Amino acid sequence: MAQAAGAAESLPSFAELEALGAVIGEIRISPQSIFDLDDPRENNFLFRLANRLHMHTRPYVIERQLLFKPGEAVSVHAIEETERVLRANRYLHDVQIRPVAYRDGVVDIEVRTHDTWSLDPGLSYARTGGVGSSRLYLSEHNLLGSGVTLGLARSSNVNRAGTELTFSDPHALGAWTGVSASVANLNDGSQHSVSVARPFYSLDTRWAAGAMLSQSDALNSLYEKGEIVAQYRSRAESADFFAGWSAGLHEGWTRRYSVGFSHQSSAYAPESGRMPPQFLPADTQLSGPYLRFEVIQDSYELVKNRNQIERPEYYAMGLQSRLQLGRAMSTFGSTEDSWVYSASLSRGFRSFERNTLLASASLSSRYHDGHRENQMLGASARYYVPQRGGGLLLAAISADVARHPDAPAPLQLGGDNGLRGYPLSYQSGERRVLMTLEERLYTDWYPFRMLRFGGAVFMDVGRAWHGTGQQTAGQRALTDVGFGLRLQNSRSAFGNVLHIDLAFPVNPPDSIRSMQFLVKSHASF
Repeated sequence: MAQAAGAAESLPSFAELEALGAVIGEIRISPQSIFDLDDPRENNFLFRLANRLHMHTRPYVIERQLLFKPGEAVSVHAIEETERVLRANRYLHDVQIRPVAYRDGVVDIEVRTHDTWSLDPGLSYARTGGVGSSRLYLSEHNLLGSGVTLGLARSSNVNRAGTELTFSDPHALGAWTGVSASVANLNDGSQHSVSVARPFYSLDTRWAAGAMLSQSDALNSLYEKGEIVAQYRSRAESADFFAGWSAGLHEGWTRRYSVGFSHQSSAYAPESGRMPPQFLPADTQLSGPYLRFEVIQDSYELVKNRNQIERPEYYAMGLQSRLQLGRAMSTFGSTEDSWVYSASLSRGFRSFERNTLLASASLSSRYHDGHRENQMLGASARYYVPQRGGGLLLAAISADVARHPDAPAPLQLGGDNGLRGYPLSYQSGERRVLMTLEERLYTDWYPFRMLRFGGAVFMDVGRAWHGTGQQTAGQRALTDVGFGLRLQNSRSAFGNVLHIDLAFPVNPPDSIRSMQFLVKSHASF
């Protein structure tokens, strides 16, 4: 085993260095530009120009996100989690952490990152469920190499149009205290939000704190068979203040405890000149303290070609759980004294070596005078079966139930949320089930060293309906089949996957077109 600086392949691995009790010496931060000019395939005029126009991520931006420091003992866990933290930044498309020298029990480490093109100007158009939407935007996800995001967008869809200004700096007030804000002026109202928070940024983080405020004033729409049948005005305000503590990571588990104060208010009114719903939701205000408890298992899997194309993805395979219990009190202005609670649970499972099952469930509700109100239950499962030759089979199912909801028909299903062969919000109600079977193909075609291509053949089966005694016509189970193209720009900070699909409803009603053409940008394949 080499004891001096030399070729990287002759150095001990991080696991071996940890076993030897090695101490970290120098940490070299090496931010690289978008294109690697040492690669002949990327050394051309256009890519050289892009590198010159792009400002590299500043080394201090990378350094302040490291979970290890000089003088500390080598920890494989800290190095692997640092890579996960860095890869979560949209302005980076590749991260490599490696030992570069080792002598006398001290190891020097290089952190090499590759930037994405972070300036994202453009005009986009999407069509889902037979309805088009457009967006004109200018976003910078790494302002002057600082990791700051600043964006301005003008968008229009079936519900509303407006202009939004966004700002986010995850390290504005220190290494891990971030500030984010957004302001939107809409043709039917407005939306504003601001937050200042130091999150639990790693499994070994010992404390967190934050404050979040938001306000919205907008027109809500009720749909039936894809058509707007009623509208009403909704005004909402929310605030949340919290502080949390943790003993850190012990034997593969992290437990977190938080205390906070939450305020939520909603007011509803008919809109002049619009058809009102049969019943307006009741105005509510819920204010009071809460306690939160989280348990997280340190188990992650690094894969490729699941929800991205040829990009590393991390899946949480261990138990992830969260329980929150609060008390809304009239002392703080609440319209009722009630218990407000929520819970979530997720877990990953491996089977047949390469197959993966990701399962999750959630519950939120409040309890008042012996009755459950606004209870929302949800569960989902996604089963990935990798295949030879770049293929993957995905089988997914999700189910949601709303009981005594505050707003009418809160669950919708249509071309905009999973049932691709049908119009926008075609069905709605208090129950919803959606099943998807999708054969995916990830190609190694990489034109211009920028675009990644994939394809999919799919079938969706779903239904949304009202509870007992509220059944209406047209709420039977619906099926569609289709195929589509997937494109992803691997060098852009935007990083979304463009879906271009043709979907065909099976035995549709006469009022439904026999084919739906969908173009939309998604966060995943």
